[in-house]
Amino acid sequence: MTTTYVLVHGAWHGPWAWDRVVPLLHAAGARTTTPDLGTPGDRGLHDHARTVAAALDAVRDDDEVVLVGHSYAGLVVREAADTARRTVDHIVLVDGWAGPDGAGLLALAPEVFAGAMRAAAAASPDGLLIPAPPPAAFGIVDPDDAAWPAGRLVPQPLRTFTETTRLTGRVDAIPGTAVHCRPSTFAVDRFGAALGDRARALDGPHDVMLTDPEPLARLLLDVRRPRNPAIQKQEARSLE
Repeated sequence: MTTTYVLVHGAWHGPWAWDRVVPLLHAAGARTTTPDLGTPGDRGLHDHARTVAAALDAVRDDDEVVLVGHSYAGLVVREAADTARRTVDHIVLVDGWAGPDGAGLLALAPEVFAGAMRAAAAASPDGLLIPAPPPAAFGIVDPDDAAWPAGRLVPQPLRTFTETTRLTGRVDAIPGTAVHCRPSTFAVDRFGAALGDRARALDGPHDVMLTDPEPLARLLLDVRRPRNPAIQKQEARSLE
């Protein structure tokens, strides 16, 4: 069985955030798709969840599906999995925000962060968009690594942070893995624990897919259902 990874980028980012991870997954025999949440305009969390649900429904019916959400997209992928036509086999939160029905990013975040996001949007020309922070805010300090996202980060609609998830409970039956990066920016490890997800620690900054793609790819390959040991060895060699 072939696995398709649906890789969903976080706030201010785009599908390019996965460019260093995708070739590693392909080398191990997996397929990938990277929905784009960066469409300009006043969009919200529910709009993004519909985009991801459409990407899920486009995956081949006989593929195993691993749905991956980074940061803000942790909320998005859970709502998408709850509403999509096709079944999701596993959800992975990569330093992801998540919660039960009615959870939203600003409701989960520390008040100082929520206040800063609202103030940043209020200072923008239309009051609807949060300007992108510098790469250092995502833990990217190496100049070469920082140069890549610096010219690609885009403003984030405030409504994506203020809207709260609408869940029926279907998503809670899907196995999940919550990856938390060390050292942590926020205490996101508690979100996965509250959902009952398997916890996995990964050394690296919040944007670990840009700075440490190989360990992240290994972890993503490892969350799939048990496979032939020979295949597992082949995948390990492909990442060396």
